[in-house]
Amino acid sequence: MVQDSWRRSFAHLVGVEGLPPVALTAEELENHRREHPLSGAIEMIRALLIPGDPAESGVVVAVGDAAGRLLWVEGDRGIRTLTGEMGFVPGASWAEDAVGTSAPGTALTLGRTVQIRGAEHYNRLVQPWSCTAVPVHDPETRRILGVIDVTGDEQVVTPQAQLLVDATARAVEGQLLLARIRARQDAPRRRARRQQAETVRATLRVLGRDRALLEVASEGAERITELGARHAELLLMLATHRQGLSAERLGELVYGDAETSTVQASVTLRAEMVRLRKVLEKNAPALVPVSRPYRLTAELETDAHQVLSLLDRGAHRVALAAYPGDVLPDSQAPGVAEYRDSVRRAVREALMAEASLDVLLAYADTDAGACDGEVLRLCLQMLPARSPRRAGLVARIEKIDALD
Repeated sequence: MVQDSWRRSFAHLVGVEGLPPVALTAEELENHRREHPLSGAIEMIRALLIPGDPAESGVVVAVGDAAGRLLWVEGDRGIRTLTGEMGFVPGASWAEDAVGTSAPGTALTLGRTVQIRGAEHYNRLVQPWSCTAVPVHDPETRRILGVIDVTGDEQVVTPQAQLLVDATARAVEGQLLLARIRARQDAPRRRARRQQAETVRATLRVLGRDRALLEVASEGAERITELGARHAELLLMLATHRQGLSAERLGELVYGDAETSTVQASVTLRAEMVRLRKVLEKNAPALVPVSRPYRLTAELETDAHQVLSLLDRGAHRVALAAYPGDVLPDSQAPGVAEYRDSVRRAVREALMAEASLDVLLAYADTDAGACDGEVLRLCLQMLPARSPRRAGLVARIEKIDALD
């Protein structure tokens, strides 16, 4: 079974050390959780697989959808931190064609319970762990709805562990059938569902670039628009102040108090907003801002938001890979500078507090971490005594101290 799975992984060109793709944004994750058939069974799964204090249970329990995207990851706090470093977090895809042989993805591929021990994993980053996973089927059609996975040490791949996970899946299927019977009694009222509006997904990419990219996906098509520096600043401020901004406050955030008078700032702002609206009307009509106050009526996510969301989910390695640099690094707008500092500080503090040594060393090699003596000293403290990397870190620290 493992050999066949490795062959499929190789055929799909899966990397042996790659991180899983983050298939769902924070907003998409919340929406998918609410709508997914297994959302009503989460309490039962918790009660059966992680009784007592989940934070000290010794295992991590994940529930994913039929495509292998993890929706819930709960359990032991320490193990969640470690598995988060390899991308085992909500929103990530653990399908077999994304990360290779693993219990969740292979169980979905085969449609049956699978146990994967340590080195049987195709991806080397996952080989310290073992896992048991079982698909959950629709109780009537037998279509796969999702997957339940238990990850931990070798205790989670025993025959007893498989029996428990199998029994949990069967209990969930029974609960789904009972809920469906009850729901049919209310069918007349449930038929009157409101029509869903067209879904537009928009992302503003501002990390490591001064000319932001606005990506808008709608009805399977994607449009990418490069924005000028001032338009990028205005749109970023509106994206980060969802409640809206008065003309005076937006002018302060973009132009500052000292650059021009209040009257001049107001005139300049109105002119720039007219130009920005024309750009958006052509490329992203749903994002055209309204005034009094200035605000966006559609959701606009930034790549900086996505990095912060990954940090909140414990995916430090994935977050660092998605952080190519500061927010609009050359912008002098006060609001942008404040947001840039807050994102930089959040990344630094999260990595220093929770990231593994490998991730922290990778951060120390970025522009943000290269001259950070505190980060370098923490890396030095975490390195083994005989590590060949210690000499290089000591030299960098001495150079920083000499400049100070």
